[in-house]
Amino acid sequence: MTSPASEGLVVTQARLDDWSVVSGWAADEGWNPGLADGPAFFAQDPDGFFIGRIDGEPVSSISVVNYGADYAFLGFYLVRPDLRGRGHGLTTWKTAIAHAGNRTIGLDGVVAQQANYRRSGFEPAHRTVRFTGTAPATEIPADVRAVRPADLAEITAYDSVCTPADRPRFVAAWLTAGGHRAVVRRTGDRVTGYGVIRPGRDALRIGPLFADTAEDARSLLAALTAEAAGSEIAVDVPGTNRAGIALAEAAGLTPSFETARMYTGPVRPYAQDRVFGVTTLELG
Repeated sequence: MTSPASEGLVVTQARLDDWSVVSGWAADEGWNPGLADGPAFFAQDPDGFFIGRIDGEPVSSISVVNYGADYAFLGFYLVRPDLRGRGHGLTTWKTAIAHAGNRTIGLDGVVAQQANYRRSGFEPAHRTVRFTGTAPATEIPADVRAVRPADLAEITAYDSVCTPADRPRFVAAWLTAGGHRAVVRRTGDRVTGYGVIRPGRDALRIGPLFADTAEDARSLLAALTAEAAGSEIAVDVPGTNRAGIALAEAAGLTPSFETARMYTGPVRPYAQDRVFGVTTLELG
């Protein structure tokens, strides 16, 4: 897919090799992308990433990643700061949005852009607050262990309960990406939560943190931070999950950044009370 625009902008589907530039832009915005996120992102929908160039130089980006037949997620909507205000972002947006077809599209919008997203048909569902701070000294609880390959089917099924769409390719890649450390909690013979911590530009990022109960989430968080004591960590907590906010505060973390989850239409019901930490603001 290619779209020419004024001032020589040409928007095309991006390759994984392009995404290091875009991740650098995201880091400059303070979004703290994970260092090894790209391959997992592209594993879900390699055709869902777009980049705009002028004379071959990258100037804009966006992702519209499809999850099944009914849902897509938009992220990485960026224009290089020195070229903003010239319509490059809108052209890039229009080119990429068609990739979603008739699917409902979700996004996590920064405060400054939420009014613009509403004009494009997105309606807010809830706030998401990033909590950051120094990881407390903890020990790995006895009922939490590292994820094993044999756990993949159960964790993928659990993930589907906690999200608006099934995403097996993404989950498989996310659990095994470079630097990612994944843990699972089991009660009896079933999974009651899982979480992942990964290196980012400015802090270790936790996500997802999905759990049946606050007790499950607390054990998972302790296991994730056990090897990170003294390091900066960040977790994005939906404002609807009061227990998740209380858990972050109890760990000594404080609000540092805010977005809004927004949708263009209905999404399938999912267990929002189990979402103690969003997986990633870029892909939901």
